[in-house]
Amino acid sequence: MNPGKYPLLDRVRSPRDLRNLSIEQLRQVADELRGETLDTVSTTGGHLGASLGVVELTVALHAVFDTPDDRLIWDVGHQTYPHKILTERRERIRTLRQPGGLSGFTRRSESAYDPFGAAHSSTSISAGLGMAVAHDILESQGRATVRDRHVIAVIGDGAISAGMAYEAMNNAGSSKARLIVVLNDNEMSIAPPVGAMSAYLSRLMSSQKFLSLRDLAGKVARRLPSGIERTAKRADEYARGLLTGGTLFEELGFYYIGPIDGHNLDHLMPVLRNLRDADEAGPVLLHVITQKGRGYAPAEASGDKYHAVAKFNVVTGEQAKTPPGPPTFTAVFGRELTACAGDDESIVAITAAMPSGTGLDAFAKAYPDRFFDVGIAEQHAVTFAAGMATEGLRPFVAIYSTFLQRAYDQVVHDVVLQNLPVRFAIDRAGLVGADGATHAGAFDLNYLGCLPGMTIMAPSDEIELLHMTATAAAFDAGPIALRYPRGNGLGLQALPARGSLLEIGRGRIVREAGRQQGREQGGIALLSLGSRLGETLKAADELAARGLPPTVVDARFAKPIDTALIEQLARNHAVLITIEEGAAGGFGSIVMHHLALTGLLDHVKVRPLTLPDRFIDHDTPAAQIIHAGLSASHIVQTALQALGAPETIGVSGLA
Repeated sequence: MNPGKYPLLDRVRSPRDLRNLSIEQLRQVADELRGETLDTVSTTGGHLGASLGVVELTVALHAVFDTPDDRLIWDVGHQTYPHKILTERRERIRTLRQPGGLSGFTRRSESAYDPFGAAHSSTSISAGLGMAVAHDILESQGRATVRDRHVIAVIGDGAISAGMAYEAMNNAGSSKARLIVVLNDNEMSIAPPVGAMSAYLSRLMSSQKFLSLRDLAGKVARRLPSGIERTAKRADEYARGLLTGGTLFEELGFYYIGPIDGHNLDHLMPVLRNLRDADEAGPVLLHVITQKGRGYAPAEASGDKYHAVAKFNVVTGEQAKTPPGPPTFTAVFGRELTACAGDDESIVAITAAMPSGTGLDAFAKAYPDRFFDVGIAEQHAVTFAAGMATEGLRPFVAIYSTFLQRAYDQVVHDVVLQNLPVRFAIDRAGLVGADGATHAGAFDLNYLGCLPGMTIMAPSDEIELLHMTATAAAFDAGPIALRYPRGNGLGLQALPARGSLLEIGRGRIVREAGRQQGREQGGIALLSLGSRLGETLKAADELAARGLPPTVVDARFAKPIDTALIEQLARNHAVLITIEEGAAGGFGSIVMHHLALTGLLDHVKVRPLTLPDRFIDHDTPAAQIIHAGLSASHIVQTALQALGAPETIGVSGLA
C-alpha cells in the first residue's frame, strides 16, 4: 500500500464502502485504483492491460451490486487485479503471483468475493447460469440464504467467441434465470460509435418503464394470432437491432443493451442500477466498450506488449529485461517448423489465439496462407486440423498442454479414432511457475498415453526438440505429439541448423555405468523422459561421487516405449527409476505395465518419480520442482532408499 497517496481509496476497505459515494467520488476512486494497480504490477509483474481496462467497470459493479451476496464472476481472470484491491485484499496485493501470495486469477479459496475460480476462458456464463438456477431452486424450497440474488458474468470479446460461451447463452436464453452478462469489448469492431445517444438508448432500454411496457406489449401480442405475435416480436428485435447491433444476442434469447462507454461512470451507473432493480426475469447482455491499458500511455499504445508484463518502470514503461540467453523451447519449435514448411508446402500451422505464445508468429509471417489462428476455440482447432489431414495436408496444432484438455473428445473421436496424422505441439508441458496450477501441463502424458495409435515424444533439450519437430513433420502413420516445457532446457547456446529424423520409439543411453555396477552389485538405472534429464544428470553425478555411478537413459518417447532398452535396464540393474514432469499414471505406468507383462517387474525395483497427487501452487520454477519431489536430490534419495541405504544424510536441496 501507499499510505496517503490514494486518500479516497484508503477509505475503501470493502465494496460496501463504495455504495454511499457520489459519482464524482467514484471517479476519484477509479483514478486512484488505476494508480494502485499500476504501482502493484510494476513490482510484481502480471496481466496489466486487461486490468487497467476494467477499472471503472469494476468500481461500478461493486458500487451497484451487493457483492459477495450478489455473485460477480470474471471470465479468465486476467482483469481481476482491481477487483482484488477492492475486495479486502489490498494489503496483500503486492504478493500477487509471488510464492505464498495471491493468485493471478480468481480463486474460491482466496476470497468470498471470488465465487468461481478461473484462468481458462469462456466459463463465466455457464457458471453464472448454474448459480442463478441453483438460487431459484433453493429459493423455491425456502433454503436460499439471500433473496433476489443477482448473478453477473463479465466476459471479454475474445472469450465470448468460444463455443462454450455460446452453448451457455443458448441454454440461458431458453430459461427465465436472472443472469446479467457484461460483454467487455476491447478489441472487436462489432459496435457502432459510442456516445451520448447510445448511452441514452441504453438507459432507456434498461429502465423499468421501458421493460414494463415491453412486457405488457408481449402479453398483448401473445393474445393475438400466432402469426401476428411472431411479427410483433420480430419488429421489436429488428428496431432495437438497427439501433444497437444486438440482434445476434437477441436470437440467443438475451435482452441486449448497449453498447455503452465502459469508462464513463455517468453512463455505467444508471444502466447497472436499472438492471439491478428490474422485476422481469430472464438473461440480459450489457455490451460495454473499454480500452486495454486505459490510463497508461505505454499500455494504450501497445496492448499486446502490456498484456502480460514483467516488473517495469512506471514512469518510462520500460520492463525489466532478463539477460540474453539461449532460445526457449517455444522459439526453437517455431524456428524448426518454419524451416520444415520451407521444404514442404503441405505443412500448415494452427493455433487457438496464441500465435506468439506458441512460437508460430515467425511461421505466420513467413507463410501467412498456411497459418490459421482460430481464436479461443481449441475444439474447433483440433477437428479443423483433422479435416485438413484427410486431404493430405500436414497440420501442426500448437496448443498449451492445459488448454488441449478442452479438446479431448476431438482428439479422441476426430483424430485418433480415424488415425489421422495430426501433429500436436504441446507447449507448457509440466510446471509453469507464476501461472500456477491452472496453467500447469500435468496431465497430457496421461490423457494421450492411453489412446491407441498415439505417438508421444518429449525432448530433453533444445536439440532434441529440433529433431522431434522434424520427425513430426515427416510422420504420416497417425497422430503424433511432442510435449515440451516453458522456458529453456539445458541452456544450449549452439544449435544445429536443422533437426534430424528420429527412429520412432527408440531411446538413447546418455551415460552407461558399466558392468561393475550391474544388477548383482546394486546398479541403478535412471530413465528420464523430457525436461528432467538435466536434474537426472546432476543426480547421477552425486550418486557417482558415492561410488554408485548409474546408467542414465533419455527415453525420448513416452509411447511407444523402447521395450528392448527398458528390458535391458531391468535385467542389468537392481533399481530402475523413471522420472517425468507429469502426473502419476503416465510414462512410468506405461513402463511398469510392460515390465509386468514380461515378468521383469520381479527382477528390478522400479520407483516412478512423477508430479505428486496434488496441485502445486504458483512459485518460482525451481521451487516448484522441489515441491514436486523431482529435483536431483530427490532422485538421489529415491535411489538410496531403494537400495536400502542405512542413511541418506548429505542429500542436499530437499524441501
